[in-house]
Amino acid sequence: MTRLELRHVRKAFGGLDVLADISLSVGAGEFVSILGPSGAGKSTLFQLVTGAERGQGGMFFDGAPLDDYGRHFAFMPQRDALMPWRRILDNATLGLEVQGLGRKAARMRVAPLFAEFGLAGFERHFPAQLSGGMRQRAALLRTVVQERDMLLLDEPFGALDALTRAVMQRWLEQMWRHHRWTALLITHDVREAVFLSDRIYVLSARPARVVREFSVALPRPRDSTGVAGRRAGTLEAEILDVLLNLQPSKGHDHD
Repeated sequence: MTRLELRHVRKAFGGLDVLADISLSVGAGEFVSILGPSGAGKSTLFQLVTGAERGQGGMFFDGAPLDDYGRHFAFMPQRDALMPWRRILDNATLGLEVQGLGRKAARMRVAPLFAEFGLAGFERHFPAQLSGGMRQRAALLRTVVQERDMLLLDEPFGALDALTRAVMQRWLEQMWRHHRWTALLITHDVREAVFLSDRIYVLSARPARVVREFSVALPRPRDSTGVAGRRAGTLEAEILDVLLNLQPSKGHDHD
Protein backbone atom coordinates (compact mmCIF):
# COMPACT_ATOMS: atom_id res chain seq x y z
CA MET A 1 0.00 0.00 0.00
CA THR A 2 1.31 3.44 -0.94
CA ARG A 3 1.53 5.76 2.04
CA LEU A 4 3.11 8.95 0.67
CA GLU A 5 2.77 9.97 -2.96
CA LEU A 6 3.99 13.15 -4.64
CA ARG A 7 2.71 14.01 -8.13
CA HIS A 8 4.49 16.67 -10.18
CA VAL A 9 5.41 18.76 -7.15
CA ARG A 10 6.98 22.15 -7.89
CA LYS A 11 8.44 24.93 -5.78
CA ALA A 12 10.05 28.31 -6.49
CA PHE A 13 11.58 30.94 -4.20
CA GLY A 14 11.26 34.50 -5.50
CA GLY A 15 11.11 33.37 -9.11
CA LEU A 16 13.96 30.87 -8.71
CA ASP A 17 12.74 27.37 -9.58
CA VAL A 18 13.98 24.85 -7.02
CA LEU A 19 11.74 21.85 -7.61
CA ALA A 20 10.53 21.52 -11.19
CA ASP A 21 8.73 18.18 -11.34
CA ILE A 22 8.97 15.70 -8.47
CA SER A 23 6.91 12.52 -8.55
CA LEU A 24 7.70 9.72 -6.11
CA SER A 25 6.06 7.32 -3.69
CA VAL A 26 6.81 5.50 -0.46
CA GLY A 27 5.03 2.26 0.37
CA ALA A 28 3.98 1.07 3.82
CA GLY A 29 6.97 -0.36 5.68
CA GLU A 30 9.33 0.74 2.93
CA PHE A 31 12.66 2.53 3.31
CA VAL A 32 13.17 5.01 0.45
CA SER A 33 16.10 7.39 -0.05
CA ILE A 34 16.54 10.58 -2.07
CA LEU A 35 19.94 11.40 -3.57
CA GLY A 36 20.92 14.46 -5.58
CA PRO A 37 23.54 17.16 -6.06
CA SER A 38 24.12 19.69 -3.31
CA GLY A 39 21.58 22.48 -3.67
CA ALA A 40 19.10 20.37 -5.64
CA GLY A 41 16.33 21.12 -3.16
CA LYS A 42 16.14 17.83 -1.26
CA SER A 43 15.54 19.52 2.09
CA THR A 44 13.04 21.88 0.43
CA LEU A 45 11.09 18.77 -0.53
CA PHE A 46 10.86 17.80 3.14
CA GLN A 47 9.68 21.30 3.98
CA LEU A 48 6.79 20.86 1.56
CA VAL A 49 5.89 17.44 2.94
CA THR A 50 5.87 18.70 6.54
CA GLY A 51 3.93 21.83 5.64
CA ALA A 52 6.74 24.25 6.51
CA GLU A 53 6.58 25.52 2.92
CA ARG A 54 3.84 25.49 0.30
CA GLY A 55 4.31 24.42 -3.29
CA GLN A 56 2.34 23.29 -6.29
CA GLY A 57 1.33 19.84 -7.41
CA GLY A 58 -0.30 16.92 -5.63
CA MET A 59 0.72 15.38 -2.31
CA PHE A 60 -1.24 12.43 -0.96
CA PHE A 61 -1.13 10.22 2.11
CA ASP A 62 -2.94 6.88 2.06
CA GLY A 63 -4.64 8.06 -1.12
CA ALA A 64 -6.11 11.24 0.37
CA PRO A 65 -4.82 14.78 -0.23
CA LEU A 66 -2.13 15.63 2.30
CA ASP A 67 -3.36 18.41 4.55
CA ASP A 68 -2.94 17.37 8.20
CA TYR A 69 0.87 17.34 8.00
CA GLY A 70 1.63 17.09 11.70
CA ARG A 71 -0.47 13.97 12.19
CA HIS A 72 1.50 11.83 9.75
CA PHE A 73 5.21 12.65 10.06
CA ALA A 74 7.98 12.55 12.64
CA PHE A 75 11.01 14.49 11.46
CA MET A 76 14.68 14.02 12.34
CA PRO A 77 17.14 16.66 11.07
CA GLN A 78 20.87 16.35 10.46
CA ARG A 79 21.78 17.91 13.79
CA ASP A 80 20.38 16.11 16.81
CA ALA A 81 18.78 19.36 18.08
CA LEU A 82 18.87 18.07 21.66
CA MET A 83 18.32 20.81 24.22
CA PRO A 84 21.55 21.05 26.23
CA TRP A 85 19.79 21.99 29.48
CA ARG A 86 17.45 18.98 29.40
CA ARG A 87 18.54 15.52 30.45
CA ILE A 88 18.34 12.79 27.79
CA LEU A 89 15.11 11.40 29.26
CA ASP A 90 13.49 14.82 29.06
CA ASN A 91 14.82 15.42 25.55
CA ALA A 92 13.29 12.11 24.46
CA THR A 93 9.88 13.09 25.82
CA LEU A 94 9.87 16.56 24.28
CA GLY A 95 7.84 15.67 21.17
CA LEU A 96 5.22 13.90 23.27
CA GLU A 97 4.95 16.85 25.63
CA VAL A 98 4.49 19.22 22.68
CA GLN A 99 1.62 16.98 21.57
CA GLY A 100 -0.02 17.54 24.96
CA LEU A 101 0.96 14.37 26.81
CA GLY A 102 1.75 14.95 30.47
CA ARG A 103 5.37 14.72 31.59
CA LYS A 104 4.83 11.61 33.73
CA ALA A 105 2.93 9.77 31.00
CA ALA A 106 5.54 10.77 28.43
CA ARG A 107 8.34 9.41 30.60
CA MET A 108 6.48 6.14 31.08
CA ARG A 109 6.16 5.71 27.32
CA VAL A 110 9.80 6.54 26.61
CA ALA A 111 11.56 4.74 29.47
CA PRO A 112 11.18 1.14 28.17
CA LEU A 113 12.86 2.10 24.87
CA PHE A 114 16.15 3.28 26.33
CA ALA A 115 17.61 -0.23 26.44
CA GLU A 116 16.54 -0.98 22.88
CA PHE A 117 18.21 2.21 21.66
CA GLY A 118 21.44 1.49 23.54
CA LEU A 119 20.87 4.30 26.03
CA ALA A 120 20.09 2.41 29.23
CA GLY A 121 21.85 4.06 32.15
CA PHE A 122 22.13 7.39 30.38
CA GLU A 123 18.63 8.70 31.07
CA ARG A 124 19.87 11.30 33.56
CA HIS A 125 22.84 12.45 31.47
CA PHE A 126 22.94 15.74 29.60
CA PRO A 127 23.60 15.79 25.82
CA ALA A 128 27.15 17.11 26.27
CA GLN A 129 28.01 13.95 28.22
CA LEU A 130 27.13 11.65 25.30
CA SER A 131 29.07 10.72 22.17
CA GLY A 132 27.84 11.87 18.77
CA GLY A 133 26.40 8.45 17.96
CA MET A 134 24.55 8.24 21.26
CA ARG A 135 23.13 11.72 20.75
CA GLN A 136 21.77 10.63 17.37
CA ARG A 137 20.22 7.56 18.96
CA ALA A 138 18.53 9.82 21.50
CA ALA A 139 17.30 12.06 18.69
CA LEU A 140 15.89 9.08 16.81
CA LEU A 141 14.23 7.82 19.99
CA ARG A 142 12.59 11.23 20.42
CA THR A 143 11.39 10.95 16.81
CA VAL A 144 9.98 7.42 16.74
CA VAL A 145 8.32 7.53 20.16
CA GLN A 146 5.82 9.99 18.71
CA GLU A 147 4.35 7.02 16.83
CA ARG A 148 3.68 8.89 13.60
CA ASP A 149 2.84 7.11 10.36
CA MET A 150 6.17 7.90 8.73
CA LEU A 151 9.73 8.96 9.54
CA LEU A 152 11.43 11.76 7.60
CA LEU A 153 15.20 11.59 8.04
CA ASP A 154 17.23 14.54 6.74
CA GLU A 155 20.87 13.35 6.67
CA PRO A 156 20.68 12.14 10.29
CA PHE A 157 24.29 10.89 10.29
CA GLY A 158 25.85 13.58 8.13
CA ALA A 159 27.59 15.32 11.03
CA LEU A 160 29.24 12.14 12.38
CA ASP A 161 32.74 10.89 11.65
CA ALA A 162 33.05 8.07 9.11
CA LEU A 163 33.41 5.21 11.59
CA THR A 164 30.56 6.36 13.83
CA ARG A 165 28.40 6.92 10.75
CA ALA A 166 29.00 3.34 9.57
CA VAL A 167 28.11 1.99 13.01
CA MET A 168 24.94 4.07 13.10
CA GLN A 169 23.91 2.94 9.62
CA ARG A 170 24.15 -0.70 10.67
CA TRP A 171 22.24 0.05 13.85
CA LEU A 172 19.47 1.88 11.96
CA GLU A 173 19.15 -0.95 9.42
CA GLN A 174 18.77 -3.42 12.28
CA MET A 175 16.20 -1.24 14.03
CA TRP A 176 14.27 -0.77 10.79
CA ARG A 177 14.10 -4.53 10.20
CA HIS A 178 12.71 -4.97 13.69
CA HIS A 179 10.11 -2.19 13.56
CA ARG A 180 9.45 -1.92 9.80
CA TRP A 181 9.00 1.84 9.99
CA THR A 182 7.91 3.64 6.83
CA ALA A 183 10.87 5.94 6.19
CA LEU A 184 12.05 8.55 3.69
CA LEU A 185 15.73 9.49 3.92
CA ILE A 186 17.65 12.39 2.40
CA THR A 187 21.35 11.68 2.08
CA HIS A 188 24.44 12.66 0.08
CA ASP A 189 26.01 9.27 0.82
CA VAL A 190 25.47 6.75 -2.01
CA ARG A 191 26.73 3.85 0.10
CA GLU A 192 24.39 4.80 2.94
CA ALA A 193 21.42 4.94 0.55
CA VAL A 194 22.20 1.50 -0.90
CA PHE A 195 22.83 -0.02 2.53
CA LEU A 196 19.56 1.21 4.05
CA SER A 197 17.06 1.46 1.21
CA ASP A 198 14.51 -0.58 -0.67
CA ARG A 199 14.39 2.05 -3.41
CA ILE A 200 16.38 5.18 -4.27
CA TYR A 201 15.31 8.28 -6.21
CA VAL A 202 18.03 10.39 -7.83
CA LEU A 203 17.25 14.07 -8.39
CA SER A 204 18.79 16.31 -11.03
CA ALA A 205 20.50 19.59 -10.26
CA ARG A 206 18.18 22.54 -9.61
CA PRO A 207 15.49 22.86 -10.74
CA ALA A 208 15.15 19.30 -9.51
CA ARG A 209 13.47 16.48 -11.35
CA VAL A 210 13.54 12.76 -10.69
CA VAL A 211 16.05 11.45 -13.23
CA ARG A 212 16.34 7.82 -12.08
CA GLU A 213 14.72 5.37 -9.71
CA PHE A 214 16.75 2.42 -8.46
CA SER A 215 15.45 -0.71 -6.81
CA VAL A 216 17.80 -2.11 -4.17
CA ALA A 217 17.20 -5.85 -4.55
CA LEU A 218 19.65 -6.92 -1.87
CA PRO A 219 18.92 -9.37 0.96
CA ARG A 220 18.44 -8.22 4.52
CA PRO A 221 20.19 -8.05 6.87
CA ARG A 222 22.51 -6.12 4.63
CA ASP A 223 26.02 -7.53 4.24
CA SER A 224 28.99 -5.70 2.77
CA THR A 225 30.88 -8.92 2.05
CA GLY A 226 30.59 -11.77 -0.47
CA VAL A 227 28.14 -11.76 -3.37
CA ALA A 228 25.80 -9.27 -1.70
CA GLY A 229 28.69 -6.88 -1.15
CA ARG A 230 29.73 -7.10 -4.80
CA ARG A 231 26.16 -6.48 -5.95
CA ALA A 232 25.94 -3.48 -3.64
CA GLY A 233 29.22 -2.14 -5.01
CA THR A 234 27.98 -2.47 -8.58
CA LEU A 235 24.79 -0.59 -7.73
CA GLU A 236 26.74 2.13 -5.90
CA ALA A 237 28.94 2.61 -8.97
CA GLU A 238 25.90 2.88 -11.25
CA ILE A 239 24.24 5.47 -9.02
CA LEU A 240 27.47 7.42 -8.62
CA ASP A 241 27.87 7.51 -12.38
CA VAL A 242 24.42 9.07 -12.71
CA LEU A 243 25.24 11.67 -10.05
CA LEU A 244 28.59 12.57 -11.60
CA ASN A 245 26.91 13.20 -14.93
CA LEU A 246 24.40 15.66 -13.47
CA GLN A 247 25.31 19.24 -14.31
CA PRO A 248 25.07 21.67 -11.35
CA SER A 249 23.14 24.86 -11.94
CA LYS A 250 23.83 28.38 -10.72
CA GLY A 251 21.94 30.23 -8.04
CA HIS A 252 21.45 30.23 -4.29
CA ASP A 253 21.43 27.04 -2.30
CA HIS A 254 18.03 25.91 -1.05
CA ASP A 255 19.05 22.36 -0.19
